[in-house]
Amino acid sequence: MVELDLSDILAARRVIAGVADNTPLVPSPFMSERTGAAFLLKLESTQPIGAFKLRGALNAIAALPPETTGVTCCSTGNHGRGVAYAAARRGLRAVICMSELVPRAKVEGIRALGAEVAISGRSQDEAHVECLRLVAEQGLAEIPPFDDPHVIAGQGTIGLEMLQARPDLQTLLVPLSGGGLAAGIALAAKTIKPDLRVVGITMERGAAMKAAIDAGHPVEVEEVPSLADSLGGGIGRDNRLTFALCRRLIDETVLVSEAEIYRAMQTLYYEDRMVAEGGSVVGLAAVLSGRIEPQGVTATVITGRNPDMEVFTRVVTGQEVDLDGHVIPGQPYRR
Repeated sequence: MVELDLSDILAARRVIAGVADNTPLVPSPFMSERTGAAFLLKLESTQPIGAFKLRGALNAIAALPPETTGVTCCSTGNHGRGVAYAAARRGLRAVICMSELVPRAKVEGIRALGAEVAISGRSQDEAHVECLRLVAEQGLAEIPPFDDPHVIAGQGTIGLEMLQARPDLQTLLVPLSGGGLAAGIALAAKTIKPDLRVVGITMERGAAMKAAIDAGHPVEVEEVPSLADSLGGGIGRDNRLTFALCRRLIDETVLVSEAEIYRAMQTLYYEDRMVAEGGSVVGLAAVLSGRIEPQGVTATVITGRNPDMEVFTRVVTGQEVDLDGHVIPGQPYRR
């Protein structure tokens, strides 16, 4: 098994320097007042592609052999954007494999970056089958969305930046999906500050990493539509890295409901004037719902700004949202 440590994350920081580093870490006055201590937002939404995934993609593509002519990946959206952007910088062909559940806006955003898109099935696992076919038949190099040492190290640079800016951090709330982000940040943060509390947060419906941690091994879960669509997908039964890292380094995992994500999207929009995906606000959702009690100076990662804008508009204007039969009642925003 590949062993990752802080040196890998420090190396990744050098690779991404000047392209995907040093995003703002800003206070949220509303959340700070609500929690009684400084509450900070790491704005990965300000990345060139609008999401943190650029860090891992740049680091992984930089590590490819010089004879590489093209890359492929499976993605729920933002990883595909990152791979498309990083591949274009290196002059490589990119084919992004996605399921039918990925919002149209994310598909169009990837095409706009010059990549090809292959739609296959209704889950990330089915999209991954197409990705593997392209590797076998066309010789493309796969850039995994999370279970890859270079991707994990790239995402871990977020943890470096957060602790460099605020060494007094005590609680870190990290959106949890396949675990690349959570594993990388936790590895960096816990190495630098072992007593830092790291909480992984995800949606109730289709929480693959949470289910795996509870079971003690990777398990399959049904992938269903969610406001936090960027957190969807399985972790793979043959997961090599992120499951073990998350199980070892994350202090606790918390689930939030679709209604709580809805409320948190409204809160970030009206109180901090920010457009963000549902997967970006699960940290806020966990605090606002009382599912976790922050301890001291707290920060969360606003992972991306690429929501389906039709759905986002319905949320912030208090309208009902129908997620393929799972209905979230409308609710105007009120403090």
